[in-house]
Amino acid sequence: MAFRITIDTGGTFTDVVVADGNGNIALGKALTNHDRVFVGIWEGLDAAAAVLGRTREEVLTGADLFVYATTRATNAIIEGETARTALLTTAGHPETLVMREGGRLDAFDFAVEYPEPYVPRRLTFEIDERIDAEGGIVRELDETGAVAIIEGLRQRHVEAVAVCLLWSTVNPAHELRLGELLEQHLPGIPITLSHQLNPVLREFRRASSAAIDASLKPLMQSHLTDLHMDLKAHGFAGELMAATSFGGVMHVSELAQRPIYSARSGPSMAPISGRTYASPHANGRDIIVCDTGGTSFDVSMVHDDKVVFTQETWLGGKYFGHLTGMSSVDARSIGAGGGSIAWVDSGGLLRVGPRSAGSNPGPAAYGLGGTEPTVTDAATVLGYLNPDNFHGGRLTLDVDAARSAVSELAEKIGLDPEKCAAAILTIANEQMVRAIHELTTVEGVDPRESFVVAGGGAGGLNCVAIMRELGCREVLVPRTAGGLSACGAQFSDIIFEYSATHPTSTRNFDFDGVNATLESLIGRAEAEASKLRSRGYDRTDLRLSVEARYAEQNWEIIVELPNLRFETEEDIKQLIDIFGTEHERLFMVRDNEAPVECLSWRLRAITATGAPLPPVQESSATSLVPEVRRIAYFDGVAHQSVVVRGAEALPGHEIAGPAIIEEPTTTIVLPPGATAHVTSTGNYLIEVGA
Repeated sequence: MAFRITIDTGGTFTDVVVADGNGNIALGKALTNHDRVFVGIWEGLDAAAAVLGRTREEVLTGADLFVYATTRATNAIIEGETARTALLTTAGHPETLVMREGGRLDAFDFAVEYPEPYVPRRLTFEIDERIDAEGGIVRELDETGAVAIIEGLRQRHVEAVAVCLLWSTVNPAHELRLGELLEQHLPGIPITLSHQLNPVLREFRRASSAAIDASLKPLMQSHLTDLHMDLKAHGFAGELMAATSFGGVMHVSELAQRPIYSARSGPSMAPISGRTYASPHANGRDIIVCDTGGTSFDVSMVHDDKVVFTQETWLGGKYFGHLTGMSSVDARSIGAGGGSIAWVDSGGLLRVGPRSAGSNPGPAAYGLGGTEPTVTDAATVLGYLNPDNFHGGRLTLDVDAARSAVSELAEKIGLDPEKCAAAILTIANEQMVRAIHELTTVEGVDPRESFVVAGGGAGGLNCVAIMRELGCREVLVPRTAGGLSACGAQFSDIIFEYSATHPTSTRNFDFDGVNATLESLIGRAEAEASKLRSRGYDRTDLRLSVEARYAEQNWEIIVELPNLRFETEEDIKQLIDIFGTEHERLFMVRDNEAPVECLSWRLRAITATGAPLPPVQESSATSLVPEVRRIAYFDGVAHQSVVVRGAEALPGHEIAGPAIIEEPTTTIVLPPGATAHVTSTGNYLIEVGA
C-alpha cells in the first residue's frame, strides 16, 4: 500500500501525518530538533505509523510522496540568521530598502525605532546603468565598473547576491548581464534577479523579495539537501516535495531555487485542511481557520470556497518587519500559543507572549528545565491537561513544576494560582480574538456568519471561549487538529504561479499587449505541466488574476478572472464588473463609471495530486457513557468534568460540557453549556452555547 507522508516542523513541535491509500489518516508529534530536523521527523513518524499498525520503516519505504513544510526560513529571517547578502541596484537608488514602504501602526508612538534595512546600506552597491519606463536604454551597463564591484564582494565575504535594477520588469537586459558577470566572477555564490522572481512595478517590493530570496538560498539549500540525504539513507525512494506560501506544494529542487516560497509555508497549509474538513458543514459560508501551535496562533480564511491571498506578507511585524512582496496565503500570526510565556510588565499588568518557551526548554510542565509560566502550564493548573496522557502518553507533565511557575507569577499580581492561570488563558484568548477580527471584521466579513475550524495542538483548549467572545454558534475541531497544517499538505495541489507586468486601462485596453503577455505566461505554465504529466500528474488547471485599481487610486486589489484571453469589449465589461464587486465587498464602494487600471497579471497553474478524502463512517448505535471524571476549573469554579478518550468517541456520539476530550495530539475543553457532536468523518462539531 502506498503512503503519503506530510510534515510540518514548527518552533516547538514537529507534526507528522501519514495517509494510506484508503484515506485513513494517522498523526504523530515530536519535539522539534533544531539541530537536525530529521530526528523529530523520525520520532513523529514512529508514533503515526503505530496508529496504522505499521513500523516507521515500512511507512517510509512504502511512501510514494513526502511533503515537507517548515518554519526554518521564517525563523531565520526574523532572527537575522540568513546569509550575508549584497544588493546591486541602479546608480542613484541605493536607498530602496532603507526608505521602505508603509507607515506606523501607531502614528504617534515615536518610541519605536525605525527598522534597519534587510540588507545593510554598506552592502548595497550602485551599478552604473539606466533603463527607462518604456524599456529604452538611457545609459549602457558599465561592465568594467560592475566587475570591480563584484570582485569587491568576495573581499567582503558576501554569501549571496540580489540584483534589482530600475525597470528590469520592462527590459531585463542589464539584470541578465549582471547575472552572467556574477556567475563568472563569483562562481558558487547564489544569485537572485528581481525580474525573474517577482516582476512587479513597486520597487521596494521587488527589491525586498529579491534580497530575502537570495539571503535564504545558502541556508535552505543546505537544509533541504540534508533532509533529502537523511530520507534517502532511511529508504525513502518516492517524490520529495515542499509546501509553499502559495498554499500548494512543489518539488524540493524547485523550492531550493526560490526559497522565499518556503517563508510562511506552514501556516499556508492550514486553510487547505480547514476547507476540506469544513466542506460538509459550511453550506457556502466563509470559513475561518484558526491554528494554535506551541509558538504562535495563525488565522486564515476561505471565501467563496477559495483560500484568501494577500500581497502584504510581513515577517517580523507589519511595517517594522520585512515584506516578502509575493502573493501568499493571507495567514495572520501572533505570538500566542501553548508555549507563550506569561509575565508582568513594568506597570504591573499581566501579559502573555510574544516570547515563547519553544521546545527547549519548553513549558515548566514539560520537565525539561523550563521555569517561566506558559499557557500550557496554566491549562495544566486548571486541570485541562492529563499529565499521564499528554503528547500521546509519550510525555508526562510535571504538575508541580507547572503550579510552581504559575504560583510565582500569581504572587506578583496578588491572585491565587487557579485565578492567575485563568487570567493567563483569558489574555491569550483576547489576543487571538483581536487577530481574528483583523482578518474578518476589518476586511468586511462578519465572523458570526462564518464557519470556524480550530486546530493546532493547543487549539482545543480555548476554541469555545474564543467563539463565545466572537459570537459564533459553532466550531469544528478535526480529530487530527494537532497537525492541521501537516494535514493540509495531504490535500494540497502542486501549484506554480507566473506573473508579469503590463499596465493598461479599461478605458483604452491594450488587447494585443495584454494577450501577448498572457500567452507568455501560459507557455511557461504549459511547459511545467508537460513535465508533471511525464511524472503521472495528468490534470493542470490555469487560473488568471489581475492586480487592479480604480484610476487615481494608490493600491491595487487582486481579482480572479474567468478567461485566459481578452477578445471583445464584453470581456472588458466583465472585468470591470468583477473588480467592482470585489471592491464593494472590501470597501463598500463601487464606481461603475471610473476606468479600472490593470497593472500585473498572475497565472496560477494547479495540478491535482489525487489526495484521497477522509472516509465517511457509520454512526454508532450505542451511547457514550464516560466513566472517568476529574476536577477542572471554569469561570473560577471547580467542576467534576467528564473525561473522554478520543478512541471512545464514535460518529453519532454527543459529549456535553463540562467535559474534556483527550485525543493523542490535542485536548478539547468543553466548558459548561457546550456540546460536541462526533461527525460522520470522526471530527468534533461543537455547539459553543452561551
